[in-house]
Amino acid sequence: MTVNVNLSQVLHLAPNTRSSYRAAFQNGQTVLDQHKISETPLRVAHFMAQVLHESGGLAIQFENLNYSAERLPKVWPSRFKPRGPLDPDNYAHNPQKLANEVYGGRMGNTAPNDGFTYRGRGLMQLTGKDSYREATTILRKENPAAPDFVALPDQVISAEWCLAVAASEWVSKGCNALADLDDIRKITRAINGGLTGLAERIEWARRTKAVWR
Repeated sequence: MTVNVNLSQVLHLAPNTRSSYRAAFQNGQTVLDQHKISETPLRVAHFMAQVLHESGGLAIQFENLNYSAERLPKVWPSRFKPRGPLDPDNYAHNPQKLANEVYGGRMGNTAPNDGFTYRGRGLMQLTGKDSYREATTILRKENPAAPDFVALPDQVISAEWCLAVAASEWVSKGCNALADLDDIRKITRAINGGLTGLAERIEWARRTKAVWR
């Protein structure tokens, strides 16, 4: 039986949902069906828990890189003084400069402004040019009309494509099978690359499981 995901359920969990995300979930059942996320309540619950965490309760479209000088060494201790080489005062409250420093030269970011251009976006906070390129490749196999997210990165947060990008990333990382195992640690590692925010993700999963069960 297909699990229904309607906007009222989403807004119950995330009352501050951004308008593009609201529109995406209003018309998103087909995307969830296509990616087999809606096949079981457990898959829906885990998918939504990760999305809700990554997007700050569906309120965040772009990664917040507006950090204070005091906060920077805590987020990137190996880069900023006292342990790292960089002076945090030179990067505080300057998202573009910070993004180009911490993301430049990796994740496919090669041009001078790539770190900022391909900073985290969308429901799963897609980050790095390689990830935007991969999203394009995956979605164009499903739908040839999908945009080139490298050329048009803001399409990652659009009402038309944000849910499809998140769902395709979920599937490409094998998360349906991990959700079937109810293994939130492995899901988090697949999505995040580590266990950042695990406690918050567990809390979101507790709440989503109460909605989809």
